[in-house]
Amino acid sequence: MMTVIDTGEFGLMVTDEPVPHGGTGEGPSPLQAILGALCGCESVTFNRTAAEMDFQYDGIDFEAEFTIDIRGRLGVRGVTQHFQTIRVQATLYTSESEERIRAVVAETEARCPVFNLVSDAGVKLEVLWVHQPSRPAAS
Repeated sequence: MMTVIDTGEFGLMVTDEPVPHGGTGEGPSPLQAILGALCGCESVTFNRTAAEMDFQYDGIDFEAEFTIDIRGRLGVRGVTQHFQTIRVQATLYTSESEERIRAVVAETEARCPVFNLVSDAGVKLEVLWVHQPSRPAAS
């Protein structure tokens, strides 16, 4: 089930399935890759938007999870094969005000192509932005 994708200038990308699902476990599943694309796109879009709005921050950490109804992937008619829900927690490290945070987040979500693709597909998408004043020190 492993698939190697030539992404051009960025080299090869691998998607796979876990061993218990018949894969080799050599890479993220295609659904996990979509989560990565969502978080990466949110991050890039936030960065550009923050720069335009002169918003200062030290970074963002993302955690994401999804639910699916496996019956859809098993061919049961009438059951969606794609995500049922996606939940993302974005921990934003900044000393900016809550009002400014809300403004940058709203503009980011309005502009982010992957966020809007998932939303437009009818997937229940919940993104929780958590504000932290500073990034924890590395151990």
